Amino acid sequence: MVFRYARHSPDINRLADFYTHVIGLKLISRFEAHNGYNGIFLGPKGSSWHLEFTESDEPPNHSFDEEDNLVFYPESSDEWETILQQIKVHGLSEVVPKNPYWFDHGVMILDPDGYRVVISKQRIKDSDN
Repeated sequence: MVFRYARHSPDINRLADFYTHVIGLKLISRFEAHNGYNGIFLGPKGSSWHLEFTESDEPPNHSFDEEDNLVFYPESSDEWETILQQIKVHGLSEVVPKNPYWFDHGVMILDPDGYRVVISKQRIKDSDN
């Protein structure tokens, strides 16, 4: 099974910058002017999942709350530390999660659209986390 998370955005370039430079995903593909939409696909190369972000002349109309989170699980301490460093380099502030589990087991930040993103340290293979 392949998984895709798709979301409409007012600015896919800001999302591309965030998810590639901060989170470390790769730009897999992009399209322009397809039935009035531009889009990008981001994810780990060779993986069975990816994120798709689209933009068009019609602005998004999202309704989300503090429990709507994208959660990423770095697999090594190096990957974890790289993401934390990129969060600092890009001047991003941590957000206090509503669910205390994420406060105890990761870092929460906002993506450019205001969605909550958790970087969890729960699956780091070379760590006691």
